Amino acid sequence: MLTRRHFIATGAALFSAPISNSAFANTRPTASQRAAWDAQVTPANFDLETSNPWGVHPRFLPRRVKANAGLKSGDIHVDAVARYLYHIENGGTAMRYGVAIARGNLYEPGTYTIRRKVEWPHWTPTKSMIARNPEYAQYANGQEPGPQNPLGSRALYLYLGERDTYLRIHGSPSASSIGGRASSGCVRMIMAHINELYPKVSIGSTAYLYSAAESVTSRS
Repeated sequence: MLTRRHFIATGAALFSAPISNSAFANTRPTASQRAAWDAQVTPANFDLETSNPWGVHPRFLPRRVKANAGLKSGDIHVDAVARYLYHIENGGTAMRYGVAIARGNLYEPGTYTIRRKVEWPHWTPTKSMIARNPEYAQYANGQEPGPQNPLGSRALYLYLGERDTYLRIHGSPSASSIGGRASSGCVRMIMAHINELYPKVSIGSTAYLYSAAESVTSRS
């Protein structure tokens, strides 16, 4: 059972979790294409903590916060209530990002290992996703990468042991969903934000996706 000692101390901090889409290995975009797309989804004069052309609530902009003692550097914690993702840093701090989580009972709390990372991934909806959203049938064989792909600019693939759970932490073309419950299971981030996070996350890191019941409000 995850307890209070796992949670970030920010004065008023909480946690979250997701499930996701399956990615599909096909043709890869070239380096120049990836760079062009990165430029397209990154605001001019981008500042991680202040740029907000998406109009999200200011509390969902990235912030460096204090982390509770004992949390492992490099791990990720997702708060289902506050809609925050925390990436633990050396020196007792964490970067906090606003996220969106899954709709209704599609949210899947748990402790996962990040075993794969992809820049500008393909996306293939699962059969259950197509059953819930028949319009996804047109992508049954996969959707090519690009700024309108549901997995966005970067994806972190969550595993249980050697099994791909089809849960992802990924960028999203729907920045307006940040702070809400919108996905089919994954944790969504603004693409410019996950582009900053992505190179700092190592394969083998742990991602803790907390349930609402496990999420905690700390009071200073």
